[in-house]
Amino acid sequence: MHARFQPRAHRFVYRLFMLALDLDELDAVHQRLRLFSVNRPNIFSFRERDFLPLGEIRHNADGPDAPPASRPTGYDSPRLKERVLALLSTRGIDAGPRPRVELITLPRMLGYLFNPVSFYFIFDAIGQPVAAIPEVTNTFREMKPFVLGPADFAPVEGHPGRFHLRVPKHFYVSPFSDVDLAFDFQLRVPGRRLSVQIDDYAHDQRTLTSTLAGPVRALTDARLAWYLVKYPLLTLRVIILIHWHAFRLWLKRVPWFAKAANQDRQKNLYRPHASRQRPGGSPPRTSRN
Repeated sequence: MHARFQPRAHRFVYRLFMLALDLDELDAVHQRLRLFSVNRPNIFSFRERDFLPLGEIRHNADGPDAPPASRPTGYDSPRLKERVLALLSTRGIDAGPRPRVELITLPRMLGYLFNPVSFYFIFDAIGQPVAAIPEVTNTFREMKPFVLGPADFAPVEGHPGRFHLRVPKHFYVSPFSDVDLAFDFQLRVPGRRLSVQIDDYAHDQRTLTSTLAGPVRALTDARLAWYLVKYPLLTLRVIILIHWHAFRLWLKRVPWFAKAANQDRQKNLYRPHASRQRPGGSPPRTSRN
């Protein structure tokens, strides 16, 4: 569900499915399923290189560049789990020995992927939540991870608990939302259901809310075959719906913000779009940390 409150009301709801993958079990899942492959083409597929590109340049980074020798182990690893743990290490978060990382995300469908947001949940060896990472991607294919750590976690009665953090966005997600807004993440640790919420705030005023909620189902070939029928070309449909609702907002005369504007306030993102080239030809400040 996606609902905008200001400056014009706009709301829509649609159904989808997402995969919940234990990153230690990728090879086993690849072997078990015929319709799903890891790091290879298939009807449904998952490529580790699509996520968390820490080894690439981080554009308009806060703080100085870090020399390669100071990067934590796994920073440039081809294995996604190692990159997740390396990112936590840069934030002073230690998941301890034998941590588990669960990723909730859209798969590639017939090779095509667009993922507005993916969620990593990190657990220690006894299953206690340690951190969560929402990884946000805009329609320009730019990507930015946000890290929620132990200080952002609180228990919830009758539930494994939730992570909550409000943080400056400094990221161009929609032409109808300024980059200076704040993201408010409310991420319940997944159990039998998924329940996450991301709100936009302009100072203390909530301007937009987005939620994902639904029950867990077993990952089998039969279910994937059914989802191929029920959600045909889902990842392509997601990007089409984004542009369709953008057109409707334009018809409602909602003010919009150009991607090329406010470059200095679009920070700490990966895979920058060509529109980030500054007037006069000078590139934005970069970092590999």
